Amino acid sequence: MIFRVVAVSLAGMPSARKAATAGLLLLALAATPALAQLTDDEPGAGVFAARQIPAAQQPKPKPKPQPHPQPRLVPKAAPRNLPIVNYWDEPQGFQPDKTPRSTIPVRDGLHPERRLAVYDAPGGVPRAFLDPTISGLPVTVPIVERRQGWAAVLLPSVNRRVGWLPPHGWKPRTLPDQLIVDLSERRLTWRRGGREHGAWTVAVGSSRTPTPLGRTFVMGRTITHGHAYAGLDAIVLGAVPDDRDALSASLRNGHTAIHAWRDESAFGRSVSNGCVRMPPKVQRTLLGHIGPGTVVHVVE
Repeated sequence: MIFRVVAVSLAGMPSARKAATAGLLLLALAATPALAQLTDDEPGAGVFAARQIPAAQQPKPKPKPQPHPQPRLVPKAAPRNLPIVNYWDEPQGFQPDKTPRSTIPVRDGLHPERRLAVYDAPGGVPRAFLDPTISGLPVTVPIVERRQGWAAVLLPSVNRRVGWLPPHGWKPRTLPDQLIVDLSERRLTWRRGGREHGAWTVAVGSSRTPTPLGRTFVMGRTITHGHAYAGLDAIVLGAVPDDRDALSASLRNGHTAIHAWRDESAFGRSVSNGCVRMPPKVQRTLLGHIGPGTVVHVVE
């Protein structure tokens, strides 16, 4: 493409003005390398032509390497003689919870639709079976990690351990609530949707029989016996005593629980066998709102 620029004629100008004008033209030409003056004997004398200089070509961006698709992790067949996760025995061979003291809300859980093999890693070794119920309690376990369709869940009857379930054979469950037990403050906080709905002073485990630290979850509720429990159900957790031998023989195979306690002098102290003791009025509130699978974060 040619750009045409009308030149200023110097004919008939006073010499001083010619010089000044010529100087301006020279400056303009010097400042614009794309302009070329035509000679007087060329057609179009007195006209300056400007040619367009092509812009420097930008180097083409290198294509980004595409990630290789990850291979599908097919579950290995589980031997029929694997142990079944139950209320009394600790399942063996599973990996530790990576963030046991996290208080980030866990919003998703799952319910097994049938007996499922639980693996020690995605596509790993099957270690146990998980049934839809445990001791009559419908099972909902919280999902704490996902990988290639597999779900890592907190396991019951063992502390701070996770197992992996394949992508199928279970139904998703929404977990709107979380409970945070602060052992140093002897305080339980209830949150729903990230907002605090209540916080109360409670009693927690003693130094000899401490409330187990880490993330656990609500398995369900069970009846209690005795005046001390105010006639209210207990909320059974997946956690178990860290040191069973520190307890009397009748309590060694039990689970940690959240339950009512009539004696108000216990609140604000570390005096229990590991359970969290609540004012009866607060226990009624929790029983009316907290469902299976709710994560309980025990911190200090």
